[in-house]
Amino acid sequence: MFINMNDFGGSLFDELRRLERHMSPSYGQWPSNIRSPDWGSYPAINVGSTNDQVDVYAFLPGVVANELDINIQQNLLTIAGERRLIAEEGADYYRKERFDGAFRRVLSLPEDVDPERLDAHYQDGVLHISIQRRESAKPRQIQVK
Repeated sequence: MFINMNDFGGSLFDELRRLERHMSPSYGQWPSNIRSPDWGSYPAINVGSTNDQVDVYAFLPGVVANELDINIQQNLLTIAGERRLIAEEGADYYRKERFDGAFRRVLSLPEDVDPERLDAHYQDGVLHISIQRRESAKPRQIQVK
């Protein structure tokens, strides 16, 4: 079967974008592949922990480190900022996979972290936040006498 694109009033890509805009409010944004995080989950993060600390890695290439807003309150870690990408003047993109614009990511942390003992370092597009656990929450060896 041959489909005449003139019947759609534009290109196939225009029609697909129209269909996506129409369906997105009902179903949310669809990830581009199985490894994609949910729409709006920028930056991508990894969270790990040891007996001594919780480590958060946020992948933020192209973000200016001193413009990041990082805070912790009631065991919620918030990372906010803005990523600005340079767009070519007059370019019409039919696919845009790199996030740009303002973002805010909130993570729930374990109850035993100490918000007073937090370090944040940004290098090569990766933000590493290390939050120490409270001494009282760390496992300790008890000697039997």
